[in-house]
Amino acid sequence: MTERFTPTPEDKFSFGLWTVGWQGRDPFGDATRAAIDPVDSVQRLAELGAWGVTFHDDDLIPLGSSETEREAIVKRFRQAVDASGLVVPMVTTNLFTHPVFKDGGFTANDRDVRRYALRKTLRNIDLAVELGATTFVAWGGREGAESGAAKDVRLALHRMKEAFDLLGEYVTEQGYDLRFAIEPKPNEPRGDILLPTIGHALAFIERLERPELVGVNPETGHEQMAGLNFPHGIAQAMWAGKLFHIDLNGQSGIKYDQDLRFGAGDLRQAFWLVDLLESGYEGPRHFDFKPPRTEDYDGVWASAAGCMRNYLILKERAAAFRADPEVRAALPPWPGGSCSRGGSRASPPGR
Repeated sequence: MTERFTPTPEDKFSFGLWTVGWQGRDPFGDATRAAIDPVDSVQRLAELGAWGVTFHDDDLIPLGSSETEREAIVKRFRQAVDASGLVVPMVTTNLFTHPVFKDGGFTANDRDVRRYALRKTLRNIDLAVELGATTFVAWGGREGAESGAAKDVRLALHRMKEAFDLLGEYVTEQGYDLRFAIEPKPNEPRGDILLPTIGHALAFIERLERPELVGVNPETGHEQMAGLNFPHGIAQAMWAGKLFHIDLNGQSGIKYDQDLRFGAGDLRQAFWLVDLLESGYEGPRHFDFKPPRTEDYDGVWASAAGCMRNYLILKERAAAFRADPEVRAALPPWPGGSCSRGGSRASPPGR
């Protein structure tokens, strides 16, 4: 690996524990790798030059852990993070794995499930703030249906609004420096998931009581699963001042969610995406990918390193493209400001 493609903390590359920790289990096959201790993941990511580590609550703290066990796990993890020099920029809550969430979390038809989903989320908002996170991602993977009669979508969206309004009220009352980022996805695991695209999420956010606290966390493969142009969606999110976080991976067209390493799949869109992000996004470059089932333990870290290296290569190519005199003459730079944390709605260029 050449020096110029060696990642540094200034690149703000981050990974989820669920990414490098994926054991290769899928709907048709059991795990092909042993579980990785979260502390081991922290140490290895720091060695590779990553900047941050993220997690779902259940990635770190097994569901059903006692208070004593929870405190010990969090303390050990925090010590590892502090020793490694990594940060925890984002935390999220798992509202999709346990069977209780089979009909959703915030939009489940069962009121008790909705209340439990909110309590679980509020508890982990406290944990996120404790660890220094400033973004809380919400992926509603079970917030949907497989049949038309399963849910009144209008009522489901109303329930989702109530949930985000409550969460916004909580962080405001607590004085937390924390914002929410909705992660859209069209399908999988549900047949149809609510807020399936960036555009749907942006429209929903405008109906909330505190829309300034809520943005989006788009993922490469999710928009491409719907046959959409991911850089175009990111551009709209930046234009709206709502790109609070981003998940980077690779996808080969309209099929299941592949979660390939970044740069694999549609390389052309990956180039335009990096070109766009480098023009005004200052937040984390978060990789939400899965090491192939065929990789062993060493291959997990090689694939993680590949995500960062591919981004840096495309960053160099994008800079060269923008520095070309003919390109500069044909494509004047966007005059708007940053659309990352603290950014505002961009103003259009003058005529």
